[in-house]
Amino acid sequence: MGVATYIKDDKDEIQDVILESGIHVKPAYTPEDLERVGFEYGSDLADPGEFPFTRAIHPMGYRSRNWTTRQYTGFGTPEETNERFKLMISHGQNGLNVAFDLPTQMGYDSDDPMSEGEVGRVGMAVDSLRDFEIAFKDIKLNRIGAGLTINAVAPVMLAMYQTMAENFGYKRTEISATPQNDILKEIVGRGAWIYPVQPAVRLIGDTIEYAMKELPRCSPVSVCGYHIRESGCTPAQEISYAFMIAFAYIDNVVARGYEAEEFVGKFSFNLNVFGNLWETVAKFRAARKLWARLLRERYGVKNKKALFLRGIFGGGGSGMTKQQPENNIVRGAYYALAAALSGAQTTALCSFDEAYTIPTEKAALLSLRTFQILMDEIGLRDTVDPMGGSYFMETLTKEMEEKILEEMGKVEKMGGMVEAVSSGYVQREVARQAFEYEKKIQQGTVTKVGVNAYTEGADMEVELHEYNEAWAQSQIDNLKELKSTRDSKAVAAGLKALEKAAAGDENVMPYLMDCCRCYATVGEMANVFREVFGEYREPGIF
Repeated sequence: MGVATYIKDDKDEIQDVILESGIHVKPAYTPEDLERVGFEYGSDLADPGEFPFTRAIHPMGYRSRNWTTRQYTGFGTPEETNERFKLMISHGQNGLNVAFDLPTQMGYDSDDPMSEGEVGRVGMAVDSLRDFEIAFKDIKLNRIGAGLTINAVAPVMLAMYQTMAENFGYKRTEISATPQNDILKEIVGRGAWIYPVQPAVRLIGDTIEYAMKELPRCSPVSVCGYHIRESGCTPAQEISYAFMIAFAYIDNVVARGYEAEEFVGKFSFNLNVFGNLWETVAKFRAARKLWARLLRERYGVKNKKALFLRGIFGGGGSGMTKQQPENNIVRGAYYALAAALSGAQTTALCSFDEAYTIPTEKAALLSLRTFQILMDEIGLRDTVDPMGGSYFMETLTKEMEEKILEEMGKVEKMGGMVEAVSSGYVQREVARQAFEYEKKIQQGTVTKVGVNAYTEGADMEVELHEYNEAWAQSQIDNLKELKSTRDSKAVAAGLKALEKAAAGDENVMPYLMDCCRCYATVGEMANVFREVFGEYREPGIF
């Protein structure tokens, strides 16, 4: 996590630079380095928009279309979140990335004792379809796509989003939603799991199969290397683990009798931007190339668009510091630059105050303006892949590719990602990397400005986004009223049908749709799966 290690002599001259992924950076690069790594223009770079898409997935890059800005947004009640959505859209944001509170992520209703103190704290509280109807009121759902940052109950949220949109008069064929829906990375990097590995992966397979048939503009899964990177892994490991996770989900759907080419073009990725600028750019260029090549080799995918690595590159949360938080404004600008130089399709930035609090309006808008300055003032849309042809960048991209394949090989030796996660191997590796990084910070071998170097100067005061206890009471009151007025017989029947589908091998999505229509709650639907599947138990990793 963080930046490169610099080995210096007693005169403060740099003797070696070692990137996090283990790549040693030379003082200078020449054509001989391209020969050394076996670089070939056609197979390693090619023209923009052409296989293997190292440079860009579109021939004209940002000259033909700008990147989508999707700041992570959501807090308190659906009413507060709706206001923030509209604020960001009014200032030029052209996509939504929705944050949910912890009870919603864990499949608990706001009135559950487990939810006490957390309702609306780190995201929007959602109990039923009614909350979605409030949160997305007056949002043009046929023009604004929504990322739903939810995992264990992603099938519930996708069903809820579709039902809400249909209630607002939109056709299912015109709405665009991307639930994160990546439970394996939750088990590795974040901890917001509910169900055991195998049934949890089955639910993801259900959403992919359903979206393939019913939601042509939706991406049913966003494989999230981001959070694994935040938890401590190297850039090379981030991509390798993300790809192995994606292959696990592909294999689940292929086992149902489909060809990967039928659905893999709907896959999306959520990948992290922070740390060393060059390593970050090389990571994304190598990832685009490898994703396209491996889909061809492993699954026989031929359709050009199905080979695109699509997704959101952004964030940089672990790069932000509580010390000297104004420095985070500068860091965020460089992270945005890295995303743009990497050819990101969609981007988001952690705001400068995010190490402390939910971003204030001022901080969120500053992050948005950072992207807009890059788009419209600095020249990032002038040419496709300005890094292309650099002796350094092309060598580094090839070396990054080898590091990613090396890490993927380790997981494959474990029997694949499901087995590697179930055994705790990946969790142990990520924890080890996080420990090593923290040691380097404390020892000063990795420099963090304002933390272990250049610490002079007073910290600025940061405006805190205070938690409002009234949010929880309002949400609980609304939930109580909903339960007293809805058709309880229809709810019971819907939940019973869902239970039967979950216990068998039917796709659960149509049954979740029925439950959402009669205003069954998130907790009620999640508890059906709890009863059928049980709950995940984390293996010991130390």
